Amino acid sequence: MRYTKKEVRAIYVRPLMELVFDAAGVHRRHHDPNRVQLSTLMSVKTGGCSEDCGYCAQSGRYKTEVTSAGLADPKQVIEEAKRARELGAGRFCMGAAWSGVTDKNLPALEEMVRGVKELGLQTCFTLGRLTEEQAQRLRRAGLDYYNHNLDTSREYYPQVISSHSFEERLETIGHAKKAGMNICCGGIVGMGESREDRIGLLFELVNLPEPPDSVPINRLVAIKGTPLAERNIESIDTIELVR
Repeated sequence: MRYTKKEVRAIYVRPLMELVFDAAGVHRRHHDPNRVQLSTLMSVKTGGCSEDCGYCAQSGRYKTEVTSAGLADPKQVIEEAKRARELGAGRFCMGAAWSGVTDKNLPALEEMVRGVKELGLQTCFTLGRLTEEQAQRLRRAGLDYYNHNLDTSREYYPQVISSHSFEERLETIGHAKKAGMNICCGGIVGMGESREDRIGLLFELVNLPEPPDSVPINRLVAIKGTPLAERNIESIDTIELVR
């Protein structure tokens, strides 16, 4: 079932307390309301990214305080996952600052997945662009979730990123889903977008071929040295974030 932007807008602008009430009802129907899942995120490759995402301090194009580091040793990653498990995490998420996976790095990534999986944790990667074959290999290694956000509406996207397209993001999501992974896909608010752009982001998310299994909605943290920090964007209203 496809939703129109008009239908998405009609839900978005409803009175806040009605939205909160209905959201709580949906949550209770599908989840234990008294339980939450703890996830731990580890950067397995930091800084030096070739992409130009305007919000990201890890881009090699901007002068930020991030110290670049190469791909972590899988053994180090597994030790961090053990500590996360001891602290109650049920999912271990690993992120790499680069444009996408290379076949050269794939064996190390597969080793990370297998090692974390053996600890009884759910596994998640955010690695940028992914080919169909790479997605299949990571899934065979045991990868449960793949995070790849749309970031914002299709219309506002060029104001934030120019080094890769909105369509490329959709393509990567499709490869991960086809391989059998759960999809973690959301966006960032407070980047100077309009309310209509936030509605546009939700419109794209609900009209993916299959709904995302997890939808992270992030609030921009403007980091000195990034283009979005230089724009002096007014912070988004908290109520708007809740919507």
